[in-house]
Amino acid sequence: MSDAKKMNKWEKLLIVQQNLKSPKSQYNSFGKYYYRSCEDILEGLKPCLKEVNACVTVDDEIVQIGDHYYIKAQAMFIDCDTGELVCNTAYAREDETKSGMSAAQITGATSSYARKYALNGLFMIDDNKDADTEEQANETKARSSKSKPSEQKTEQKSKPKTEQEIARQTIDEKKQKALADKCESDEVHPTVIMDKCHVQDFSQITEKQFAWICGNWTKEFKNA
Repeated sequence: MSDAKKMNKWEKLLIVQQNLKSPKSQYNSFGKYYYRSCEDILEGLKPCLKEVNACVTVDDEIVQIGDHYYIKAQAMFIDCDTGELVCNTAYAREDETKSGMSAAQITGATSSYARKYALNGLFMIDDNKDADTEEQANETKARSSKSKPSEQKTEQKSKPKTEQEIARQTIDEKKQKALADKCESDEVHPTVIMDKCHVQDFSQITEKQFAWICGNWTKEFKNA
């Protein structure tokens, strides 16, 4: 303890950050993963704080940002020898509704979540890879299910198209512009081409029709 009195608050905080052990002792049977809770972190802190003669307090308050309510949690590391402190703040948004939970339970769960991440920031605990909330687990599941159709689309796109499929494709904007420029330079009214192809706009012209127009331009349009 005598050595602790010679240290400033930052040196004490560094020692706690290095020595803190807070394993993921909680298990989520639904998502099948381990995680640590706010209580686990606080329990792991106790021996570290005693070593440097410091203490930790955590509190929170409800704040409104825009149309939503958030829990603003603040974790404070206090040097008991000098009274100096180091603070870290974290926010968590309350769900408007959550199946099977009362309003008080929603606030309590959000408070615990915000407090945990305030402690994480203060003591350099990296939980970025932890799927420790039901929301994050559901989001991961949703992303996984969304990726399947895109994979199927990729496979379909990579499949080589037949000549018939290519011929039925409509021309791109580059070809549409080239056709319009050609009409202007040779003084051919666009409706003449549209009538021949039975379309109402150049964007409806197919690749097959475009090839025919190019091959018969002089005969069918320029000198018509």
